[in-house]
Amino acid sequence: MHPHHRTTVRALASLGLVAAVLAGCAGTPRAGTAPPPGPAVSAGPGPADAGAAAGEGLPSSHVHGVAVNPADGLVYLASHDGLFRYGADGPQRVGPVIDLMGFTVAGPDHFYSSGHPSPGVDLPTPLGLVESTDAGQTWQPLSRGGQSDFHALTASTAAVVGYDGSALRSTTDGQTWTDLDAPVEPFALAASRDGRVLVLTSQAGVYRSGDGGATWQQPQAPLLQYVAFADDTVAVGVTPDGDVARSDDAGQTWTQVGALGEPVAAVGATRGPDDTVRVVAVTADQVLESSDGGATFGALTTK
Repeated sequence: MHPHHRTTVRALASLGLVAAVLAGCAGTPRAGTAPPPGPAVSAGPGPADAGAAAGEGLPSSHVHGVAVNPADGLVYLASHDGLFRYGADGPQRVGPVIDLMGFTVAGPDHFYSSGHPSPGVDLPTPLGLVESTDAGQTWQPLSRGGQSDFHALTASTAAVVGYDGSALRSTTDGQTWTDLDAPVEPFALAASRDGRVLVLTSQAGVYRSGDGGATWQQPQAPLLQYVAFADDTVAVGVTPDGDVARSDDAGQTWTQVGALGEPVAAVGATRGPDDTVRVVAVTADQVLESSDGGATFGALTTK
């Protein structure tokens, strides 16, 4: 077998394995009767090990998302055991214990999520789409509670887009959803800040839409597992083997810029105040960051 073919087969197998693991992390029905929206649910921050099945160097052994909050510049880690904020004292839990299968930052202190609440947490099961406007301290149900568990979720200034295992859906108001014609079953989703460009990863490769999900094309890109937009044009992706690729034209073309040397569980990107592209990546036992668009990585520094 040609070496390139061996690499492709290995990457595909890795991507399929990770997809199966994530799909089986918390099994709850995807259909049911949604309870009426209730009050926001909150819980105070606690130590990283409070109630968490901690992995080595991480506050949880199952990490599903990572992002930087523009309000404070801190990294927020979404996991099977809730949301964690990385500050000067390391990771501290924020809000109630929720299995955050889907997680995305829409703006300063403005988060969206999906997944499953822990016993005793007064939220729908599955969550559908829930929103926080206080950096994860409290969550308010918006829609599709008891119906959808969005394992892939992304947000822009235009819309929230999620995949719940049955359809790729988009909402502009958090309440009314429109089904998008996805070309393949998505594994992960990313949107440009203005929402015009959507990128999805899959076992069949990367697909890109330049019109908010109405039409799709397959660009020349490596087999990416995770993708994150830093702004409207710069996106960073990571392959199942840990190679880092960057696009400076909103996902139309990609260039390998670095290599982590190991698989990752989540990737986030943002444009820094000094115009640098900051990338955060979660491996099996630590959070890494890059200040040069993914070319080099080091351990996350907290403040």
